[in-house]
Amino acid sequence: MENSIKIAIGADHAGFEYKNLIKNHLSQYLISDFGTKSADSVDYPDYAHPVAEAVESGDCKLGILICGSANGVAITANKHAGIRAAICWKTEIASLARQHNDANIVCIPARFVSPEEALEIIDTFLKVDFEGGRHQNRVNKITCQ
Repeated sequence: MENSIKIAIGADHAGFEYKNLIKNHLSQYLISDFGTKSADSVDYPDYAHPVAEAVESGDCKLGILICGSANGVAITANKHAGIRAAICWKTEIASLARQHNDANIVCIPARFVSPEEALEIIDTFLKVDFEGGRHQNRVNKITCQ
């Protein structure tokens, strides 16, 4: 992918180490890091909301969130209009989340995937595109009016 793509990233304390690993791995992208800045205990919404806002506003094309189970950050991010945050623990799920659901934030469960798996999931999420077609009608029905 071209290096002009901007990606938002954020994590709580459980995802802090993975966040730094992922940032180093994605050096070819423009990364906006919304924290956390240490492994000290923090509240995941404080990091999930800014990542979701960056994607929602269009400042960043895609987002990455990491916490222990990925549930907290996904629930938080999905409160934002236009955000489709997907919990991905396998590359196949990351691929389908992009292809079928037009997911724009990938949520990694740091306590349930290895660092290597996390990087593979991220790489898959970033290289796969939305298929549109029959999936577009379904995606259009996600947002509440």
